[in-house]
Amino acid sequence: MPAYKYTATDRIGNKVSATYDDIASVAVLREELAKMGYVLLKARRAKAPTKKRKKIKRSEVIAFTYQFAEMYSAGLPVLRCLETLEEQAENQAFKDVITDIRQNVETGSSLKNAFEAHRHMFSDFFLGMIEAGESGGGLATAIEMSAQYLEKQADLNQKVKAAFIYPIIMGVICLVVVGNLLVFVVPVFSKLYKRLHVPLPGPTQVLVVLSVLIRNWWWAIPIVGVAVALLLRRLSRDPRIRARWDAFKLNMPIFAKLNRMVVVSHFTRTFAMLVSVGVSLVEALNIASLVAHNHEMTEITKELQEAIHAGNPVGRSLKKYDLFPPVITQLAISGEEVGELATMLNKGADFLDRDIDRTIKALLTKLEPALTVIMGVIVGFILMAVYLPMFDYMQYLK
Repeated sequence: MPAYKYTATDRIGNKVSATYDDIASVAVLREELAKMGYVLLKARRAKAPTKKRKKIKRSEVIAFTYQFAEMYSAGLPVLRCLETLEEQAENQAFKDVITDIRQNVETGSSLKNAFEAHRHMFSDFFLGMIEAGESGGGLATAIEMSAQYLEKQADLNQKVKAAFIYPIIMGVICLVVVGNLLVFVVPVFSKLYKRLHVPLPGPTQVLVVLSVLIRNWWWAIPIVGVAVALLLRRLSRDPRIRARWDAFKLNMPIFAKLNRMVVVSHFTRTFAMLVSVGVSLVEALNIASLVAHNHEMTEITKELQEAIHAGNPVGRSLKKYDLFPPVITQLAISGEEVGELATMLNKGADFLDRDIDRTIKALLTKLEPALTVIMGVIVGFILMAVYLPMFDYMQYLK
């Protein structure tokens, strides 16, 4: 049985903090402390010795949200829903997360505050929906919409990742082929060149030097790789570097259109769903900008919030920014005119998702032959550099 760390007060109001071992739940702990004359203030399950745990997958979070929505809509109280989901969780790491949420709810915390400690897992959007659902009395609808949103975002992210898988695979294959040529093939020809006593052309000299460096300094490659990774990670935390990178992604060759649509889709769908459950326009914009994860969108959001505070409509305000495609701005304007802003923006996000799917397919169609040609050129250059001295030697013999 688990152990709990707790804080309680005695009969005269003195606070006591301790750990209670082998107790089934917080409810049982409260009863045991009451028998001893204490009133439980708060309790948290004591952490077990750290063990290697499975990573919590996005699919597990989505399944949890759907099941939570279904059980709560069926009339089960929040605590019963959490207890059931805790029991059936197979991933111990996720089970501990649900346990922590349940314990916080048991001790009187709101559902939004109970999820707050796990914001990185459930997202700002999810917490905003929960808060709106609790305050507006539509918690079941808010949770169900959150599940649908998380699933759509996961599908979209999967499609975007698929666009980059093929280039990465081709790049790895190219590196493996080039590495094998430099390590095993070039040294054989290098010995032959020394016996022939022929001057080496520039491309061949470059190839020989690269071969020597890789064979003699191979151990430095992982060190340099780790150093570069740590440097990039540190630079990514710099707000100025992050802002420049975000701007580059929206204007980079080939992938600019795709990146723009993904950012706008995330922003639009998040904003629309939050507004649909009663979140204010300003707060919905703030959460949507966090979900979009782009510095330029964050700056645009600040200006949009100022415009809304000044009494300007959302659709007309969006029209000022090139980042938003005409379909989104027109749907926003139409939605405001008929009082269906959230519905129309959700349709706009659906349009964008379909455009993203088509764009990814078009990109892959163009990238496949282009990458094949690039790989052929690199391998062809290496083979040319290998055989050039042989051609020179044949001419010398003539």
